[in-house]
Amino acid sequence: MTMKNFRKNTQRGFTLLLAALVSSVVLAVGAAIFSIAQKQVTLSALGRDSQFAFYAADTIAECALYWDFRFEYFASTTPTSITPKCDAVALNFVNQVGSSYPYVMTSEQIGLFSTEVSGELCAQVSVTKCQGTFEDGDCQSSPTAPIRTIIHADGYSTSCASILSSTRALQRSVELRY
Repeated sequence: MTMKNFRKNTQRGFTLLLAALVSSVVLAVGAAIFSIAQKQVTLSALGRDSQFAFYAADTIAECALYWDFRFEYFASTTPTSITPKCDAVALNFVNQVGSSYPYVMTSEQIGLFSTEVSGELCAQVSVTKCQGTFEDGDCQSSPTAPIRTIIHADGYSTSCASILSSTRALQRSVELRY
């Protein structure tokens, strides 16, 4: 065997090894970029859904505030002849606890928003009135004190029917005190 033939035999397979090494590095970089892009898409969707949930909570809180100031709807003697509406959709009241102060009235609004992207969003509101002061969430009644109101609104990024079953349901809350 001559020296020329020996060199040919030792360099066989080098191109195949180099091609395998380069392709594995390119595959690893591509997988890493795909993973980063997938996480970014998930984060941006969560940000969008969070905004929708906040907008739903803010809208129902403002609606309750409007009905309280304009029509005194959440007084201890709630008028039954008027049906409050938000965005042309009637509020469906779940319950009213008590007929005098302190009392809580809760409402659930289905389909407050309807967008092509997210479908229906859910918002719930509770209005608590107290003649006195609120301390640690409890009403400290005082017959000479002014009436205080807390409007607590929860907005969700999903419909009311799928809040408990959806793994991506987000809740944002707004509270108004006056």
